[in-house]
Amino acid sequence: MTTMRTRSAPARPRQLAGDVLAIGRPWFWFVSLLPYYLGVVLAARRVVPPVADWPLLALGAVVIGPLVWISVLAVNDAHDLRGDRLNPRKAGSPLVVGRLSVAAALRVSLAAAVLAVLAALFVGPLFALGTAIVLLVGWAYSAPPLRLKARPGFDVAVNALAIGAAGQLAGWSMLRPLAEFPWPMAVLGTLVGAALYVPTTFADLEADRVSGYTTLAVRLGPRRTYLLGLGLWLAAGLLSLAMSAADVVVPRSMLPMEIVLVPLLVLAYRRLVRAERTFRGIVAVAVLFLVPSLTFVLTYTGVVG
Repeated sequence: MTTMRTRSAPARPRQLAGDVLAIGRPWFWFVSLLPYYLGVVLAARRVVPPVADWPLLALGAVVIGPLVWISVLAVNDAHDLRGDRLNPRKAGSPLVVGRLSVAAALRVSLAAAVLAVLAALFVGPLFALGTAIVLLVGWAYSAPPLRLKARPGFDVAVNALAIGAAGQLAGWSMLRPLAEFPWPMAVLGTLVGAALYVPTTFADLEADRVSGYTTLAVRLGPRRTYLLGLGLWLAAGLLSLAMSAADVVVPRSMLPMEIVLVPLLVLAYRRLVRAERTFRGIVAVAVLFLVPSLTFVLTYTGVVG
């Protein structure tokens, strides 16, 4: 008996680390790290920032990636447990299977939030303030009394701003004053973020209905929700075209490519995105969107003339 306890004791920290990682959903980290990198590129006008800035940029990436996501997703899982138990997609969640309690998830959220703010202070007070605001909004998104994720419109706005604007602003602020930020990029990023987020509400539609969570998809229904996402995607494409034509941030040299790619991306969204429980269609559209994004980075930085 003693031998068995001695052998099993070390497994608990490893299991806890695995559960925290599962809650943090590492694939989500890139959702904020890619806009963060774009903000750095916008500020530095270089594909690779100066080596002297790497340590600070890496610390910022740890904050806006793992730490922030673990904190906001842990509090989300804690307050979504009732619905997640009815959702086949969440069957393997550490809270659903009982490896973590709600109290433990909230402690993980708090610990990650404290670490995020402390690390952000090493970057600078403005970055720390922005981190604290994002964490507070993340808490309000999932937790009562506000629970913005169950308020149609607010659920989209929070995610769109977090994905499309906050990441860019964070990356830019590492190198240059916020007052100099090219704000049309924040608008473009927010439209893209909203268009990519809206279809994800389909994935949990039935579980949300049964649980009484009034998300955008529950309120509007699949058809109108899909059309809203398509409209936002079209608006983002038209804004990108206008910015290129006016040579505002997006170089005018990209206009011929934009004229071809924007209709193709709208068609791809129309064909690939479906009201289904998987994210295959929206992931495919997001991957296709990397083509103009990479071209922009290379053109903006002068690598491609």
